[in-house]
Amino acid sequence: MHTILRPFFSSLRVRSSTSPQHSTKEIPRPRTMSSGSGGSTGAQYAVTVSTPAALGAVPDNVSEKSHWLRDEGKGELKGFVNPWESSHHFSFPEIFKAMVQHKFSGNSQRPDTTPPTVSVVKPKFLPSRTSSQALRAIWLGHACYYIEFPTGLRVLFDPVFEDRCSPFSWLGHKRFTPKPCDISDIPIIDCVVISHSHYDHLSHPTIIEIQKRHPSVQFCVPKGLKGWFADCGIKNAVELDWWEDVDLTLSKTRCEKPSSSSSASDSSDDDITARISCLPCQHTSARTPFDKSTTLWASWSVSSCGKSVYFAGDTGYRAVPHLPKEVDDWGSDFAHLPVCPAFKQIGEFRGPFDLGLIPIGAYKPRHVLSPVHSNPYDSVEIFKDTRCKKAIAIHWGTWAVAEENVMEPPQLLKKALVKSGLAETGVFD
Repeated sequence: MHTILRPFFSSLRVRSSTSPQHSTKEIPRPRTMSSGSGGSTGAQYAVTVSTPAALGAVPDNVSEKSHWLRDEGKGELKGFVNPWESSHHFSFPEIFKAMVQHKFSGNSQRPDTTPPTVSVVKPKFLPSRTSSQALRAIWLGHACYYIEFPTGLRVLFDPVFEDRCSPFSWLGHKRFTPKPCDISDIPIIDCVVISHSHYDHLSHPTIIEIQKRHPSVQFCVPKGLKGWFADCGIKNAVELDWWEDVDLTLSKTRCEKPSSSSSASDSSDDDITARISCLPCQHTSARTPFDKSTTLWASWSVSSCGKSVYFAGDTGYRAVPHLPKEVDDWGSDFAHLPVCPAFKQIGEFRGPFDLGLIPIGAYKPRHVLSPVHSNPYDSVEIFKDTRCKKAIAIHWGTWAVAEENVMEPPQLLKKALVKSGLAETGVFD
């Protein structure tokens, strides 16, 4: 079988310019995942975070909390739902039945994960907070991205460093692409942002090690997940509902002196500030068969001193019916299918964004997974709806959590971009 080589971890930089509207993105070629030995972190900072509140523009109906599932008797919050026609709710028995029927239909396939599939290179983390005036993004596998803001802020999205995305170390989906680095290699982590509770996005061993190595790190999580962190002994977690924000401030501790490798500007007493926003997406959550949708799922944005990143996390865009294998569900016959309206709202009220991190994988079989996982055609629409200036694909190339071939998502992404009249490269890579 012919295997297409594609580098795995990418380092993306958005250069600062005299006009923020005209930032340009530089993506080193080949596109890669990275692994590194870290470097000097410079001075230490204390992290403070404001109380969650709607600090930015929001849609008129936000106060209705249509995504809340309340107990009919007491009116208490007991879970969450996707409140749009673009979604379709499957219970665990329904999902199991659909997958069994699909498996015995003759249309089921198993992705070939025989190496080489996706290449891995070492990441090059910046040695200090002021090493670059560019917005840099480093892919660490699946949905995990490490973002280096020009202000010095360092944010880690959905970190999972284990071989298996499973509650067991011996069972479940196993990496077919090695991790590019260890947590100990990352020099600075100020904030960890979690999209939802699924095991390919939230890992207990990873979270515990991050907390151990970076005790002042701030965790930002969707509503309902703070209790999970408290059970892990972690107090520095703040939970947000959709359309809520927090302002995060990094203040240099007085007892610290800048390291010899830090630049002069690294010794500045200026605070580093950022706004972190919890935004909607179309997905679900669960850690066991008994807690489905009891905690919220979310997309996120992080902005710091004029640079902004949108992290879509894990999301569907529209629910596709069961169709013959050869039928294109983005054909004109299916143009009537409802799409998730949340992404246009995000673009309208919080966009534009300098960079979008948007999922493209884990979408087959479509009739089962489309409500919660985007295929590349969906992803391009999310990119346009949210008004991202540039984007990088996430949620592929690490674990075979669905049936599409390992290299199909990036190949299909190029076709989707062309269909939308966008360039194959340099816009959404």
